[in-house]
Amino acid sequence: MYRFLLSRQWVIITLVALLLIPTMIWLGFWQMDRHDERAARNQLVTDALGADPVPVERLASPGHAVTRAERYRTVTAQGRFDTDDEVVVRRRTNADDKVGFHVLTPFVLDDGSVLLVNRGWIPSDGPSQTAFPEVPAPPRGEITIRGRLMPDETTGASGIKDLEGLPDRQIMLINSGQEAERLGARVLGGYVVQTAPEPRDGTPEQLGSPGKENAALNYAYAVQWWLFAAAVPVGWVVLVRRESRERTGAAAVPDAEEAAPAAV
Repeated sequence: MYRFLLSRQWVIITLVALLLIPTMIWLGFWQMDRHDERAARNQLVTDALGADPVPVERLASPGHAVTRAERYRTVTAQGRFDTDDEVVVRRRTNADDKVGFHVLTPFVLDDGSVLLVNRGWIPSDGPSQTAFPEVPAPPRGEITIRGRLMPDETTGASGIKDLEGLPDRQIMLINSGQEAERLGARVLGGYVVQTAPEPRDGTPEQLGSPGKENAALNYAYAVQWWLFAAAVPVGWVVLVRRESRERTGAAAVPDAEEAAPAAV
C-alpha cells in the first residue's frame, strides 16, 4: 500500500520534511536566546535608570571603559563648561528623524579632568553640513549637571565610519580617547548624555530616554517556529494518507470494471 514512498518524488518530500523539522526547532531556540538577551538588556536599562544618582568620578576615570552595567547610570558632575573646545557630532537624528548634530561640550571638573557632555541635538544650517552650526550656549560658571553615563562610541559597535578630513570642529564618533588627544587633557572614559539642568528655550533638544526592546516578539517567534516544526510531520502524514487513498481508489476502479457482467 505504501510502496509509493520509495518513489523519487516521495523520497524528496520526506527528506525535505526531515530537514525542516530540526531547522525550525533550532530557529525556535535561537529566537528564545534573542528573547533572553533582550529581556536581560531591558532589565539592565531599568536597573540603571532606577538607581540613585552618583558622582561621575565613582564610575568613570581617564582611560576607563564604561561597562555594560554602568551604561545608562545617572551620574552628577560639578564644574564648568568649556565652549572654546566644543564640537558637534555629524549625522545625528532627533525623535522626528531629522538629521542634524549632537553638541559635545567638554565639562571641566573641579580636579581639572574633563567629562564629555552630549548636551543634545540641534538642526543643521544647511544640506551640506560643512559650516559649524550656531550652538546655544550652556550655563556659565560653576554648575552641577546630571545625565546618563554612556560608553565610548566605536565603528564596530555603532556602524558609523570615523571619516577623515571633516570640517573644523566636527566629528563622527564620541570617543574619549580621541578627545583626550585633541584636548591634551585627562578625559574621563565614556561620556554623559545631559538630562539636567534643562536647556533654555529647549535647545539643544535633549535626547530621549533609551527605549526598551520588544523581547516578547522574539518569544512569539520562537513559539511560532516550534509550531511549524510540529506541523511538518502532521502534514507529511496527511499527505501520505491522501496519496494512499487515491491510489487505492484508482486500483479499485479497474477491478470493479473487470467484475461487472458483459453487456448483451
